[in-house]
Amino acid sequence: MNGLIQKTDQEINAAVFDWMSVLADPIRCRLLLVLDQQELTVSEVCAVLQLPQSTVSRHLKILGNSGWVISRRDGTSRKYIAILDREDKAAGVLWDLVREQVSKGASVQQDRIRLADILATRRAKSQSFFTSAAAHWSLLRRDLFGTQFELAALPALLNPQWVVGDLGCGTGQTTAAIAPFVGRVIAVDDSEAMLEAAKQQLGSLKNVELRHGRLEALPLEDESLDAAILMLVLHHLPEPQRSINEVGRVLKPGGSCLIVDMLPHDRDDYRQEMGHLWLGFSESRIDRWFESAAISKFVFRALPTDPSAMGPALFVASGQKRSPEASRSTRRG
Repeated sequence: MNGLIQKTDQEINAAVFDWMSVLADPIRCRLLLVLDQQELTVSEVCAVLQLPQSTVSRHLKILGNSGWVISRRDGTSRKYIAILDREDKAAGVLWDLVREQVSKGASVQQDRIRLADILATRRAKSQSFFTSAAAHWSLLRRDLFGTQFELAALPALLNPQWVVGDLGCGTGQTTAAIAPFVGRVIAVDDSEAMLEAAKQQLGSLKNVELRHGRLEALPLEDESLDAAILMLVLHHLPEPQRSINEVGRVLKPGGSCLIVDMLPHDRDDYRQEMGHLWLGFSESRIDRWFESAAISKFVFRALPTDPSAMGPALFVASGQKRSPEASRSTRRG
């Protein structure tokens, strides 16, 4: 029995030392910081870190072999993303300690600036799709996902006193569905073409206000919404976590957030055809983003599929904005 316990201790110690060895290299730490924010190709990582491909590839291989990053094929290249919410809590504690120190460096600040440039380029590509697709977007969305998914997700939000934000409103389908049942709807979109299409659809609704703006910098006051909806929009955003953080800012304490989007899938053609930047989201990723925005009481469910829909399966995720007192208590805990 003692021999078995000793062997287990040795295995645990070996794992800790392996993690320490991997995280001891500053380049690998910079890689993890960048890949925790965004899925990138090797060439994009090279541009962000300003390092040769051979160096980046070597460090990515080490991180991949040790389980800190994963990759997937994307056309003729591969894309990499960090896996920092690991099952082993000790690895997460170690990374949190390392990240706190490394993130203060000047090189990391420069990495963030160059990453922002790459994301801006991606945004322009996605925006060009919406400019051309606005006229037939409603038909395209119906063909992909059917017409019933809103009905499965929205009843949790219906309250006649609420001010609701339809964030990434597109042509206004969701706003049209909830406006008769709430006090006011503020519909926000980054595409002027989409907003024009929404205006045509929502013109008769007196309690709807259309606003132009980015979801990463919402044109809304702090604590101005009782509920926020992001309906099939996160996968178009270069930095969806920033958008969820913005939701946390504009929600009142106790306010509700509702997200409907795609479960993880492998439809790579959506990137070129519809400007998708993310191929769905896992429950753990959405949960982590909610927590960072002080949104708790997390619920995540797959939605019933529509036999007539050709797109991937969808999920609904919901949560409530914590009060300042609850947030302070959570930090102390």
